[in-house]
Amino acid sequence: MFENLKTINEKPKAFEFYTADILWTDEHTSKQMLSYHLNGDIDVASRSGQKVSDSVQWIVDFFSLNSNSSICDFGCGPGLYASEIAAKGPKVTGVDFSKRSLDYAIDFSNKNGLNINYVHQNYLDFDCPDKFDLITMIMCDFCALSPTQRVKMLEIFKKHLADGGRIMLDVYSTYAFSKREEVALYEKNLLNGFWSEEEYFGFINTFKYEAEKVILDKYTIIKPTDQYVVYNWLQYFTIESLTDEFKQAGFEVEQIKGDFYGGEYSESSNEFAIIAVSR
Repeated sequence: MFENLKTINEKPKAFEFYTADILWTDEHTSKQMLSYHLNGDIDVASRSGQKVSDSVQWIVDFFSLNSNSSICDFGCGPGLYASEIAAKGPKVTGVDFSKRSLDYAIDFSNKNGLNINYVHQNYLDFDCPDKFDLITMIMCDFCALSPTQRVKMLEIFKKHLADGGRIMLDVYSTYAFSKREEVALYEKNLLNGFWSEEEYFGFINTFKYEAEKVILDKYTIIKPTDQYVVYNWLQYFTIESLTDEFKQAGFEVEQIKGDFYGGEYSESSNEFAIIAVSR
């Protein structure tokens, strides 16, 4: 018992383990994640319904999207943004790891006659002959990737960006990082049964990596016949650190926005967005 508790509370190296597949491929947790996505009253897996609509309208107006525009949304989930963008005319491609989310998105698209190509794939493996006028990655998905994965992600973006095309993605700021605290909690059926239909005991250890500006929420789930760990990593950025990553990948940063609604950047904002073009 003591050795097991020591292991549960151990702090790994930053991005030492990667377990994103558990959230998106497990039968139970993928169902839970989809329910969060579709709950338009909360900002958890996706932003609330009105925020999505406001964001889509701003994106369409700012980038002058029309029926000749092609968009790729990486990490599209159940297609909340993709559906609303496609309804305004552009040709949309959505890429996501969760089959459950894409099944919902495809069904919604078919019922509403939308021009969307959904691709069930880890976006780190995405490859196709198409070029896109706009590439988006929304809800700070970029922050969940390790430095090595982010390099690969930007290579994929660059390969699939049309001449004159743009990338827009949002990230968590180091201001948000400064407000996070290390915690260790234990609870029966942690997060109200999120991790399993059967009874379990859940531990959450939140670790801060000051030098790297990384947060880890480490979930240890103990069921009667099984035990596993989920590592939820988040990278936090300054404008300088994010701009540097983009420049090293061959992009020129055009603008910094406070969010996906075109708001002005503030040093006290938890998030900000970047717009970039290929050099």
